[in-house]
Amino acid sequence: MTAAAQLADLELDSLRLEVAEGLLTVSVHRPEVLNALSPLVIAELREVFSLLRGRIGRSGDGAADDAPDWSIRGVILTGSGERSFVAGADISVMRDQSRDEAAAYAADAQELTAWIETLPVPVVAAVNGFALGGGCELAMACDYILASESASFGQPEVALGLIPGFGGCVRLQQYVGIAAARELILTGRRIDAQEARELGLALRVLPDAAALLDAARESLRASAAQSPTAVAAAKRTVRAAQALPTDRGLEIERQAFADRFGTPDMLEGTAAFVEKRRPSFPGA
Repeated sequence: MTAAAQLADLELDSLRLEVAEGLLTVSVHRPEVLNALSPLVIAELREVFSLLRGRIGRSGDGAADDAPDWSIRGVILTGSGERSFVAGADISVMRDQSRDEAAAYAADAQELTAWIETLPVPVVAAVNGFALGGGCELAMACDYILASESASFGQPEVALGLIPGFGGCVRLQQYVGIAAARELILTGRRIDAQEARELGLALRVLPDAAALLDAARESLRASAAQSPTAVAAAKRTVRAAQALPTDRGLEIERQAFADRFGTPDMLEGTAAFVEKRRPSFPGA
């Protein structure tokens, strides 16, 4: 059974899943609380992304002749409705947590964001409305962020006597630089979509939620037309080299580049280029 087929069997209360043309759209669906990131939402997102990371690009049962599963070639992460992507962690739940419960909550959320970040296929955050606190942290775990004009971003945890705990202290500075990250975290200031784009947090700003989803699908379709193993290797290499000195990053890139030679996808891609035809990548 493919990953796409397995997703259809999941029973989820707070998420809506849609698979079309090899693209999975995951929508957080708690409109009554602006899609707040409750423990249930985190648990269900973990269920979805655990399934994906266990299946995408891997054979079904380990048999030598079993083809890798590339039934999902990209993921859009978004929120239901136009008011909110994910408004933040569920404060009504957090208020009564003990220190140990909070540590476990953060550990689950951080592991989830690591699974999103390391998925072999691109994951795009389509941010419509609020992406605050845990919502901003969830979006930053994706490969890039597209935003509607109504989007707003922030890490307002200091106003609650807290700090970001789902990756905000780490990933925000990777997006916007250390000074801007410090200012946003230390003040809790909220920024709109245009400022998010100017700072480098959002890649593009679209007029509304419909245009936002169209742009996310168009971007992922472009990636899905390429070699899936090359896309996975490129994503892995960019992440591995991200915080390294230039010489070490170049070493990692050089090895990853050499590892592509002789693979079925590389042989098909280069042959198709020489023969002036569309490649048909085997995904291996």
